[in-house]
Amino acid sequence: MKHSIISVLVAVSLGTASLAANAENTWKDTASDAWIDGKAETTLMLNGNLDAFDINTDVKNGKVTLTGKVDREVDKALASELVMSLDGVKDVDNQLTVIEELDEDQDGEVMQSLNDAKIETVIKTRLMFESEVSGLEIEVESKMGVVTLSGTVDDDAERQLALKIAENTNDVKNVVDMLKMTEEGGQA
Repeated sequence: MKHSIISVLVAVSLGTASLAANAENTWKDTASDAWIDGKAETTLMLNGNLDAFDINTDVKNGKVTLTGKVDREVDKALASELVMSLDGVKDVDNQLTVIEELDEDQDGEVMQSLNDAKIETVIKTRLMFESEVSGLEIEVESKMGVVTLSGTVDDDAERQLALKIAENTNDVKNVVDMLKMTEEGGQA
């Protein structure tokens, strides 16, 4: 009888621990997916080439599904690239509908312009999500893969971090530092 009671207690304990661990993993996965979803929506909204209000994001286990509509095929590709570049994204299922293909004769200049827009959006998003950088105080501009950072930062450590974030972004060829440091009571 004692063995039966002990066996039942051990089984219940193991089952409860297993359920608690599973619930914690589910909670962490859900929180991670919500974080990725927020980053994806922000990244799409910060990009001036896309109408983010026509693009929906859904995240499950790090896989982002894009639905909605865009004007051109290049917009569809840009949305995928922007979202895929985010930390934590494992895959992108792009189900966006192209409603109007404006010009199939896309030249290299237009593609470079879109690449620069992608670079700017990715860097700005990464700066905004980095708690040690004043992302709202930093302007990002990209021309042919050369990124210029301007605005103000509190100190040299913040400046160096912002520069490294830009340098470590895909498709960036060079970073120009135009950042100014603030001192107590005003700008340097």
